[in-house]
Amino acid sequence: MSSKLQKLLNKIETSSEAIPEKYVQIFKEFLTSSQDVVREHGEDVDRFLDVFDTFIDRVKEQFASPYHFEPYHEKMRTPFDYYKFGLDFLRPLVDLTHSTVTGMENLDKMEALLEKGENVVLFANHQIEADPQAISILLEKSHPKFGEELIFIAGTRVTSDPFAIPFSMGRNLLCIHSKKYIDHPPEEKHEKQMHNKRTMERMGELFSEGGHAIYVAPSGGRDRANEEGEVEVAPFDPQSVGMFYLMAQKSEKPTHFFPLSLSTHHLLPPPETTELELGESRITRGGAIHLHFGDEVDMENFPGLEKAKDKKEERQMRADYLWQCVKKNYEQFPK
Repeated sequence: MSSKLQKLLNKIETSSEAIPEKYVQIFKEFLTSSQDVVREHGEDVDRFLDVFDTFIDRVKEQFASPYHFEPYHEKMRTPFDYYKFGLDFLRPLVDLTHSTVTGMENLDKMEALLEKGENVVLFANHQIEADPQAISILLEKSHPKFGEELIFIAGTRVTSDPFAIPFSMGRNLLCIHSKKYIDHPPEEKHEKQMHNKRTMERMGELFSEGGHAIYVAPSGGRDRANEEGEVEVAPFDPQSVGMFYLMAQKSEKPTHFFPLSLSTHHLLPPPETTELELGESRITRGGAIHLHFGDEVDMENFPGLEKAKDKKEERQMRADYLWQCVKKNYEQFPK
């Protein structure tokens, strides 16, 4: 064991007064699994341990004084560059040599639309807390501005878990309390509903400004493995898809809709089941990751829509079609 690793493990042990005991164990598992992956990838282990040292400090800060996210949070790059920190942390865990980005022609089209002041919505699957960083890392050389400026719809966990907050602070986020967390705890329900209302109002303003790209995962959560151990793309919620479509229709600027498929699960697998309590285990397996930017979808003219009997069925079919697009492209990724 290197002296630097031992020093970090000691630092974690002595942090037990500042953070709950279960987080001490999470830190240890995350550190040892990350270091193993970084070494396997042939990356600079000492440099990564320096970044992890910073991570420990930033998490301890969150336990002492949690950061409050406004409905629309813009990435923080000064006095500490949280955007760069997130990429520096995740990059050594990614096998970039075998990672892929496909559908570049659609990404070029999106950038051209944004330049014209029009909007883009990416309906995507979601696999790990660090999906925003994963996307930026794969676009660093070809489309760095797109990756950096992308706005993410962020749920409760990534804006309230001390382990996730330092990464979330470096991204553009529209913060929403999802349905599965809005009643927990009950006494905060009204406050969360008011927060969501303000987020929707801010989103409407962004659509009207134009020139924004927004990532949303209409499944409302992360993809998980089935009984056979295969990670499946979670179905899309028609209400979520419908809400973004309605918001875009009200906008003064045109909005274009694209499916985005991503494969990142093995970098930081979520728990097998959804948990309301914070403090989930974090163990990385590292490896290659993949992105595919699909063709633009005409939300009023796609295969099968003519068979819809009413508006409710139309909404369901729209969500199913988008999900099928993401799922089909996801299944083309290297295994």
